Amino acid sequence: MKLIKFLIIPLFLFYNGYEDLSAQEKPQQQNKKPNILFLFVDDLRADLGVYGNKIIQTPNLDKLANTGYLFNNQYANIPTCGASRYALLTGQLPRSRKHLNNNIIAEDISNRKRTDIPETFIDNLRRNGYKTIGIGKISHSADGYLYPYTEQKSEVLELPYSWDEMLFNPGRWKTGWNAFFAQADGSSRISLQGNTKPYEKKDVDDLSYPDGLTTQLAINKIKELAQQSEPFFLGVGFFKPHLPFNAPQKYWDMYNRDQIPLSKSSELPENVNRQSLTQSEEFNQYLLGEEHPTINSPVSTEYAQKLKHAYYASVSYIDAMVGHIINTLQQEGLDRNTIIIVWGDHGWQLGDHRIWGKHTLFDISLKSAYIIKLPSVETSGRVIDEVISSIDFYPTLMELCDIPMPAIDYDGSSYAKLIKKGKDKEWKNNAFGYFNNGISLKTPRYRITKYYNNYDPQVELYDHKKDPHETQNIASEKPSLVKKLLLKLENGNTGIYK
Repeated sequence: MKLIKFLIIPLFLFYNGYEDLSAQEKPQQQNKKPNILFLFVDDLRADLGVYGNKIIQTPNLDKLANTGYLFNNQYANIPTCGASRYALLTGQLPRSRKHLNNNIIAEDISNRKRTDIPETFIDNLRRNGYKTIGIGKISHSADGYLYPYTEQKSEVLELPYSWDEMLFNPGRWKTGWNAFFAQADGSSRISLQGNTKPYEKKDVDDLSYPDGLTTQLAINKIKELAQQSEPFFLGVGFFKPHLPFNAPQKYWDMYNRDQIPLSKSSELPENVNRQSLTQSEEFNQYLLGEEHPTINSPVSTEYAQKLKHAYYASVSYIDAMVGHIINTLQQEGLDRNTIIIVWGDHGWQLGDHRIWGKHTLFDISLKSAYIIKLPSVETSGRVIDEVISSIDFYPTLMELCDIPMPAIDYDGSSYAKLIKKGKDKEWKNNAFGYFNNGISLKTPRYRITKYYNNYDPQVELYDHKKDPHETQNIASEKPSLVKKLLLKLENGNTGIYK
């Protein structure tokens, strides 16, 4: 195995001084297989300009979507980071309750011995001639290594066979986990023991937060890869807009807070199973927040706007970082043979249903941003409306790269035909979600959820044509439809609760 690197680099600005190399012939451009640039964005819901949000400022992501493929209905299979990424990396639905936890990658992959079966799709790429480089949060660990939040970084990789290189610059925060919860002054939620707010606005440059350092690493690595001949997979994992919603002031200044609308589903749905909800526990770990929401005590309108402003600023910060990386790829001439992917690991509820966080089976918690740009293809912003989910990514990428799927037990299906031809008559057009003792099935029009607990109602049904924000459970009004959809859920479910 090649040496795994852990780099700390000096801080310097990366905005200017690019040399225009687009006209030069690069060794990489001669590859038959495409390179892959995969941008993992934590907690990025499907709420960009290109998704119809007229307030949020995401010009770089919008530009990518306008020359690529925008997926309107991409769903996480589990609405929590580690478990969602496990599903993406393996193509598998949760087989047991442990597969719903953030630690599932450490428990189920990290300690395996190397076998003929790849541990992830990244490992499969590596076995098929790709150089694989990870920067930041790709799996669940903030820097790709296994160690508790409060301890020093270890040398034990979370994905031991997937990487040729695993890179991260923790800067003044010293470890990946401290950097994940970073404040601009070098402290973090960990070092402050939660005595901080869930947002921060500081008049600092982009490199004063870890995602700026990650961007610098990615830029340097792209320039290095441009001089090499083997195909590469470069995974770049951004922390924002995960809590805390911290970003340089200039991104806050993009917005007039009074123009930021509140959620269109700010109240509890009618006839909801209250045990399926969350009390915003992750959000309330930030002890100095002005208000601490629960489903019985929502935040004020003023505070809701402030928090949404903070989330938008964090998204705009990441949008700028994405722009720097893609510009470098283009300037190095690599865009002509690189698949570019942007994926949010799940959605996030910004006061929707009185919740600040994920961890529910509502649409807003499961749906995430997803964009693909193929090399040398100008699609003029094709929108794909079919329902897909994270487990479908593995077989899709292998087909796009002309690599056979290994002999593994996976649940996803390739949507490469949807990308290449715009339609697939045999596409299943649904997505399964798992959490809170429940299974949810998303179809083009409906979401039906069944809870395996003793609380009523055990079945929820939402009509997204009439009620896109899921404000009314109509299961009791549609018994024949519920019976039909539950049969589809039970027959299609290959995960837990079979």
